[in-house]
Amino acid sequence: MALAISRNPVLAADTRFYVIMAAVMALLNICGFSLFAVMGVSSFHAPIYVHVHAILFMGWVMLFMTQVSLAGTGSLALHRKLGWVAVGWALAMVVVGTLTTLWSVQKAAVPFFFLPAQFLLMNPLSVLLFAALLIGGVVKRRDREWHPRLILCGMAAIMGPSFGRLVPAPIFLYSTLTAVFVGMIAFPVVGIIRDRLRYGRVHPAWWLGLGSLLLLQLASETLGRSPVAAAIYDRAAIGTPGASVPALTYQRPPFPTGS
Repeated sequence: MALAISRNPVLAADTRFYVIMAAVMALLNICGFSLFAVMGVSSFHAPIYVHVHAILFMGWVMLFMTQVSLAGTGSLALHRKLGWVAVGWALAMVVVGTLTTLWSVQKAAVPFFFLPAQFLLMNPLSVLLFAALLIGGVVKRRDREWHPRLILCGMAAIMGPSFGRLVPAPIFLYSTLTAVFVGMIAFPVVGIIRDRLRYGRVHPAWWLGLGSLLLLQLASETLGRSPVAAAIYDRAAIGTPGASVPALTYQRPPFPTGS
């Protein structure tokens, strides 16, 4: 299979593109979380659920790159077997990611640049979108055009935490969410531009991915600021330290802002 790909200029060029995109995503994840570790923000003294979340999500980055590498070298038999592992892994990420968000809210540990209610809504929606696009990619696993594009768009849906750690919060302050969103949609946008330049048309998988991310942002900026989200937050935080934090009020940054 690897030989067949190498003899087909179109498949070889597409494979290189997907591998490069995946490598950039993995590198951004590693850099973002490593930066926080170097700064001392991340701590080994964090609650156990934080470590479980970190192991699961960084483990996904490793699995993601393994899968891309296997596909790129033509090792499709193992790639397909690990694909089912990836589906189970993604579903576990939905559960753990949602619970970690809930527990962060209850501990009043919401990043200052999110509205608490917005944070509670946005994170589960992001990981659900990731899982949905990933499963869509698995359903389309025999289609060389749909499959890799959907997987990359799914990965883009959970790039928010990485960009959130790399974006200079003192500069963007309460616009950090918008800056993070621009970073997330950059991947399908690059895919759209590349398709247009190379093939003269854009594959619908990119539009599906971009449209899904736009809907995610719309939900975060509208529903996340609504009384409905506030009511959900109040119900989730009742009886915990998070109950003392207003659902629809930004918290003060942990650094001086000059205002």
